[in-house]
Amino acid sequence: MSERQGYGGVALYVREQLECMELCLGMDDELTESLRVRIKEQTGMGDIVVGICYRPPDQEEQVDEALYRQAEAPSRSQALVLIGDLNHPDICRKDNTARDKQYRVFLESTDDKFLIQVIEEPTMRSAVLYLILTNKEGLLGDVKVKDSLKLQ
Repeated sequence: MSERQGYGGVALYVREQLECMELCLGMDDELTESLRVRIKEQTGMGDIVVGICYRPPDQEEQVDEALYRQAEAPSRSQALVLIGDLNHPDICRKDNTARDKQYRVFLESTDDKFLIQVIEEPTMRSAVLYLILTNKEGLLGDVKVKDSLKLQ
């Protein structure tokens, strides 16, 4: 992740008991503020790929496209969880719509990859800026927003 001044960012903590390995996704790694790990199977569900990312509000379309390509890396049969602060305030999760073209491309990308948004309620004021996406329904338990800094 890049070293920058200001607000925003994400972190990933993995319990010591879990075996995990960082994944390299190629040249897109350098364009985006993201990290991917594979957590080895513990529950009979197979390995899980967990990705985190931070998308600054003023990110260029080229960097957005690199971020969306990273979501294609795991196979469809592998469990995937993507967590991030994507700064897409224009997206209406209820209707799955957006006025801005850049945000509509994001919605199309998640639809094309059959990713399910787990958080439906606002995470920052009236917008859903923090996302938890997965390709396996029921993979995650009941996720609730506690406040703008913590997810339960």
